[in-house]
Amino acid sequence: MNFICNRSLLLREIAIAQEIITSKNAISILSNIYLSAENDTLTIKATDTKVNFETKIPVTVTEEGSTTVFGDKFLGILNSIPEGDLEFSQEEAKITIKPSLKKIRFQLKSIASDKYPPFPVSSAPFFDVPVKDLKEMILHTIFAISDDETRYFMNGVFFEKENDKLVMVATDGRRLAHSSKDIGGGIDDFAGIIVPPKILNIVAKRAGNEGSVSVSVTDKTLFIRYGSYNLSSMLIEAQFPNYRRVIPESQDNIITVNRLEILEAIKRVSLMVELKSHRVYFDVNPGVMSIYSDENDIGEAKEEISCKYEGEKVSLSFNYRYVEDPLKVMDDEEISIRFGELIKAVTIMPVPEKDFFHVIMPMQKD
Repeated sequence: MNFICNRSLLLREIAIAQEIITSKNAISILSNIYLSAENDTLTIKATDTKVNFETKIPVTVTEEGSTTVFGDKFLGILNSIPEGDLEFSQEEAKITIKPSLKKIRFQLKSIASDKYPPFPVSSAPFFDVPVKDLKEMILHTIFAISDDETRYFMNGVFFEKENDKLVMVATDGRRLAHSSKDIGGGIDDFAGIIVPPKILNIVAKRAGNEGSVSVSVTDKTLFIRYGSYNLSSMLIEAQFPNYRRVIPESQDNIITVNRLEILEAIKRVSLMVELKSHRVYFDVNPGVMSIYSDENDIGEAKEEISCKYEGEKVSLSFNYRYVEDPLKVMDDEEISIRFGELIKAVTIMPVPEKDFFHVIMPMQKD
């Protein structure tokens, strides 16, 4: 195998491929990135056996072939080389990398490509979703996934088709994030699935904002295609909680506040929050909201901001991260905090309402 390619173009794709890989054992095929040069095209693959990544880039091929190289060192080499063309050549179990602008040569040991695990192929039809819509849905839900591995059924984002909408939901048992997009007809129904976060993070970070993403869902695998990229991920095989039971049906009390003002106030007050509980308090009177921390061995903090609220004084307390996380991914000027009974769930949504909302359970008062 021998080919010449642009360093920046290759580096971008290898960086994505390395995000997939979890193994750091140089002698394991799963630590390696697959390279195949053919017809002036380089095919790049990476896998951790659960998530698979494939893309293609243009190169100048002088000798066709394929191999796999240790991804961690390969990425390090590419990062160390200045802009320009790179020449790759393979001989037996080694691949040589030579930049055109530096008198340096790197050699990496390789493992034969025939040992690389095969990727699954979808048996279900693909449907298109605007990439901007899919990224928004991911950003508004993925942070609410549980990291408790004993509750593995909450370790991913629930994805389903509901009438003419695509819906994404995530929960860790104390909060719930819900986002939906109207995609009209033309998409076959599919059973709700639980998608691990790795593939969603890659789409959110790496996909652009123009065009569409093609999606296919089978019993055990999610497939996503966009541009030159083909991604697939095994699904979490479990029963997702009945999230609809958590969504409040009626909440008559509404607090409206500037999103950036409350977000910045929470950031400042949280500097003095007790680390174990992450508790902050919200005392709300008509026209003013007080955000404060418990007094502790370090000290305390309190800040007042203006709000719109008509009703009797109320006092709520939350894990501040549960309020902060959704506010950070919103771009709306104002948000509303809605509640009924004080010990029941609170809903955070943008003003005016859009196609997402966040449900948070308040903390019990000491």
